[in-house]
Amino acid sequence: MGRLLNKIDSPRDLKKLTVDELSILAEELRQIIVSTVASNGGHLAPSLGVVELTIVMHYLFNTPEDKIIWDVGHQSYAHKLLTGRRRLFHTIRQYRGLSGFPKRSESEYDAFGVGHSSTAISAALGIAAARDLEGKSFHVIAVVGDGALTGGLAYEGLNNAGAAGKDIIVILNDNSMSISPNVGAMSKYLTGIIAHPLYNRIKNEIWEITGRMSSAGPVIRKAARKIEESLKAFITPGVLFERLGFRYFGPIDGHNITELIELLNETKRLKGPLLFHILTKKGKGYEPAEKNAPYFHGLGKFDPRTGHALKKTNVPSYTDVFEQTIVELAYQNSTICAITAAMQIGAGLTLFSKTFPNRFYDVGIAEGHAVTFAAGLASQGMRPVCAIYSSFLQRAYDMLIHDVALQQLPVILAIDRAGLVGDDGPTHHGIYDMAFLRTIPNMVIMAPKDEQELREMLSAAVAYDSGPIAIRYPRALGEGVDTPGNINAVPISKSELLIEGEDIAIIAVGPLVYQALAAASVLLAEDGLNVTIINARFVKPVDELMLKTTALRHSLIVTVEEGTIKGGFGSEVAEFITMHNFQHVELIRLGIPDTFIEQGERMFLLSTLNLSAEGIVQKIRSSKSYPVLAPHTLSINRQHSKAS
Repeated sequence: MGRLLNKIDSPRDLKKLTVDELSILAEELRQIIVSTVASNGGHLAPSLGVVELTIVMHYLFNTPEDKIIWDVGHQSYAHKLLTGRRRLFHTIRQYRGLSGFPKRSESEYDAFGVGHSSTAISAALGIAAARDLEGKSFHVIAVVGDGALTGGLAYEGLNNAGAAGKDIIVILNDNSMSISPNVGAMSKYLTGIIAHPLYNRIKNEIWEITGRMSSAGPVIRKAARKIEESLKAFITPGVLFERLGFRYFGPIDGHNITELIELLNETKRLKGPLLFHILTKKGKGYEPAEKNAPYFHGLGKFDPRTGHALKKTNVPSYTDVFEQTIVELAYQNSTICAITAAMQIGAGLTLFSKTFPNRFYDVGIAEGHAVTFAAGLASQGMRPVCAIYSSFLQRAYDMLIHDVALQQLPVILAIDRAGLVGDDGPTHHGIYDMAFLRTIPNMVIMAPKDEQELREMLSAAVAYDSGPIAIRYPRALGEGVDTPGNINAVPISKSELLIEGEDIAIIAVGPLVYQALAAASVLLAEDGLNVTIINARFVKPVDELMLKTTALRHSLIVTVEEGTIKGGFGSEVAEFITMHNFQHVELIRLGIPDTFIEQGERMFLLSTLNLSAEGIVQKIRSSKSYPVLAPHTLSINRQHSKAS
């Protein structure tokens, strides 16, 4: 760890440094961020891009009394290092370590928890409103990435904040230059003028004087405003924010600490909504990330010398299989379109975008719009495939009901990152989609047990024209099964009987089928039990004939799913058993309990939740039916109970 960083235990220590030392500190922060993310994985490029901005905010503002709210918390690594967490930074994104995102329970400097985009302005306005109600006077600063402005919630926040007129600072971290094409000497000159205290004092005095004039005052005000707005609009994008009620400053180099200090220090005392437009470079200071910022946005472990990933395997991930298969199907069907909400790489649509550019749409961080846009395509005979992470699809729930399912439109939902995502933690675990989707009429929900079944389900989805259909699959490598060129579509609503036994039935959803198979092997080898294993395939509509047959033949049924127990697949089975009065059946539902699950390696988390083969065996051995099913193993059961 760097010489200066070793001295920083809180932002108070930061204020003791000179401006030159702040620049040295920025390089030390980058070194520790790169080395730690190389070891742990994480969001590298976004955090490298805001190092100077983070330093300056903590240098000028009085945190934690002043509140910094990050929009999309993957920018916050330098923030964590400067706020008393540098000694724990090596644990970031690890089980029981630091979160990869701001987390209120982790630090008083994390004013608001965040993992999803476009929330900071709304949250900051709420904090500012509470501040005013309590008669306090601290600053509220929302740091918003330019990508977040593709989300409608950000504009709702801007509109309401501008209308409310409260003292709030929005820092627009523009790292793509997408809304700032005109940056040069004239722009900097204008920014210097409008940021200067003398300019603002004169402007306020003119406004006050002209406000007292009965006739000429409004005319003068209107003319002055038009001149200022015309000049700003000519060389800056600030007029948009001014029209929304914000005072606009920028653009300014977000890596120039001296300029940042001068601008923020001169203007932070101004009243009302302020917006500072800061230009940064994603991946700044680490050449591989600067050259390929999308790849280094979020990644696993890598070699910091080269930037190359450490994990190499011939087994494709589910995302890889989706990417290849959807392109194969699109060659055969010209109505297939692909939609992503700013996750082209993560959702596996890069190959599609290159192969069929006219049928590919990246709508930005706007999941609700993506779903309704897909509905519009489907209404005109297209077959849209909307690829969205499970936790992000939560944002489009009303659109799924109102715009898709109610109209029975054939929209295909490719739900990536379903289940436990691992190190990104509770903001990104995709554990609710089965529960919230199965409540929607006309919705079909599938979950493949392996990569070949994912291909077969995609084929079935493309052929299905009776309404929306969802396929959920995890952020994980496949099972290593063969994926032949020909694709046979799975029959809708039909499960798959893998093993037929007479003692216990396990019905599993998705890749946990393989954990169920492993559990069955243990129960046969150690306890002499013959276990029926069923691959559910369909969460909705459930295979009712399979459920009826299973309930008639077994007194113990176990459901296994990588989703919330409440309202999930196990609930579907419980409802069926109750409705058909199968009183002799004991049902064990294994899944995610009614709590938020912390970060950690996926298989480790599955084990802690009894969703591994060992956990399934343990739960079966502790059931009421187990001694009856296997009386000769009663002593083993007691030993296991004591051990647990």
